[in-house]
Amino acid sequence: MSHNLQFYIDGAWVDPVVPHVFDVIDPSNEDAFETDFTGFKADVDKAVAAAKRAFSTFGFTEVAERLDLLNRIIDVYKKRSKDLALAVSREMGAPRQFALESQVGIGLSHLTKMADTLKSFEFRQVKGNHLVVKEPIGVVGLITPWNWPLNQITCKVGPALAAAAPWC
Repeated sequence: MSHNLQFYIDGAWVDPVVPHVFDVIDPSNEDAFETDFTGFKADVDKAVAAAKRAFSTFGFTEVAERLDLLNRIIDVYKKRSKDLALAVSREMGAPRQFALESQVGIGLSHLTKMADTLKSFEFRQVKGNHLVVKEPIGVVGLITPWNWPLNQITCKVGPALAAAAPWC
């Protein structure tokens, strides 16, 4: 089932508060291949409120739990790589092989590197007579440009998940 006319907020697919439909145009042939919604302030406010609620629990998860989550995302990402490449190709006009190798490949590299980094990242360090603790402080808002969508998303979502910062 396609959810392109909904937003994923607070663990569920929800309709926009202010629906505003637009056609998504494939730049390679100028055909509209689907419709989508534009999010407005009320939708963002809903997502931010949900992320703030999630922070009270996700913000204090163990590294092993976050690593497991990242690895499950990586597994699904790999399984859906051809679907991701097709979406990127249609949304931004990239040749499909380029979308698969460069767009999808770079995103996978970022997620994999973040999982590897999380395995050895020191959230607690003794410096002299002090204990330095690195911990999340709140919600992260992510804005991604159109030209390297998977790169931008994975560069932002991967670290946010690793650091236990809910994102919207």
